[in-house]
Amino acid sequence: MSEAGFSLRHMTTQTQSPQGSRPTFGWTLKGDGRTLAPGDVVAPDERLSWPRTIGIGLQHVVAMFGATFLVPLLTGFPPATTLFFSALGTIGFLLITRNRVPSYLGSSFAFIAPITAATAAHNGSLNVAVGGVLATGITLAIIGVVVHLTGGGWIDTLMPPIVTGTIVALIGLNLAPAAWNNFSAAPITAVITLAAIILSSVLFKGLLGRLSILVGVIVGYIAAVIQGQVDFSGVGQAGWIGFPQFHHPVFDPNVLGLFLPVVLVLVAENVGHVKSVAAMTGRNLDTMTGRALLADGVGTSLAGLGGGSGTTTYAENIGVMAATRVYSTAAYWVAAVFALALSLFPKVGELIATIPVGVLGGAGTMLYGMIGILGARIWVQSRVDFSSPINLTTAAIPLVIGIANFTWVIGDLTFEGIALGTASALVIYHLMKWISRLTGAQQEPATPASVPGGSELEQPSGH
Repeated sequence: MSEAGFSLRHMTTQTQSPQGSRPTFGWTLKGDGRTLAPGDVVAPDERLSWPRTIGIGLQHVVAMFGATFLVPLLTGFPPATTLFFSALGTIGFLLITRNRVPSYLGSSFAFIAPITAATAAHNGSLNVAVGGVLATGITLAIIGVVVHLTGGGWIDTLMPPIVTGTIVALIGLNLAPAAWNNFSAAPITAVITLAAIILSSVLFKGLLGRLSILVGVIVGYIAAVIQGQVDFSGVGQAGWIGFPQFHHPVFDPNVLGLFLPVVLVLVAENVGHVKSVAAMTGRNLDTMTGRALLADGVGTSLAGLGGGSGTTTYAENIGVMAATRVYSTAAYWVAAVFALALSLFPKVGELIATIPVGVLGGAGTMLYGMIGILGARIWVQSRVDFSSPINLTTAAIPLVIGIANFTWVIGDLTFEGIALGTASALVIYHLMKWISRLTGAQQEPATPASVPGGSELEQPSGH
């Protein structure tokens, strides 16, 4: 499952419509509230009838469900706690963006690697990892305030597509060994899960096809139950109603460096989400970018205060909006309230926690690879020119650092593949650009611009 900042495939541009002077909180009924004429959309400040709005809100819950729960299962975080803070984060997002940017805040895949590393370094304790989530959220919130006050042009300068794509790719590929560890623990279950994910993505259309990982997890879970790999004892001991399990944050400078690169990914995801919604609704939402970053920062900070995974905007929910042509924020209020209610049923959380390691291995193999490919997709969509030595070097070195998990120890501080890869991508790109401008040197491209016979090779534009 991809995350919202990088999935624009369902984007459809609509005619610009004025926002008018409608109140911030409240929705105008669209037509008769029951049907849409061809080409019509339901804008963020509009809604269908409440029964239809509730139904669409539940679709958003289903769309975010698989990915939001997969992250805590892979990191050891309590699933119910993650869902609880995901719901609160979504409510906060809608409030801060003044009901103008429809979005659900689900678990971010970018947190998997740093949480796993931080937890392993502290004998399975989640508190230090929770502290890293909180630090990430605070940093993102500060960036949101700065963007709101100054505009976001400096973000594009600091993180052009070659840098953003590289960071996303190395985060996913850095997790490959973790996928193999889970896969090898129960290979039959893992293969069944992975096969179900692959087949469901081509067998089913619409929403079900976009939920291929969720379908694969369900199929793999059934296979694991048949093989006797699932322990239901925790479900029986859990209560029906109650608050989820909370963890307080603990800060450790040794692991904070693992989380700070995630901030750059969250920035790219939120900026991409705002641009996606603007294109689909035909509304100029540039002034909402800072608010969106602040809102996700607040949502991630709330999660970090109580033991939930960090949050981000979701492409799965963009897919639901594109399919239904309903961009009403009312549907996201429904989704948030329903998710919050669901998190207060401990048996649900315990049932999800019973998903065995083999299922996680199969899903993780697909998921981590998808994160890596999302980085490449950013390059493709932005037409990054890899005949440029600057772009080629910016991608090549950090990817090897991330995949091999290079480690650098300075006193009591330890920096690993993701942090080092992110830093190297930023330093290499900007240093090479600066030296190139200073010297005026014109380097030969890494690949020829023409081939024998005189036919020109297409040279894509961009960084």
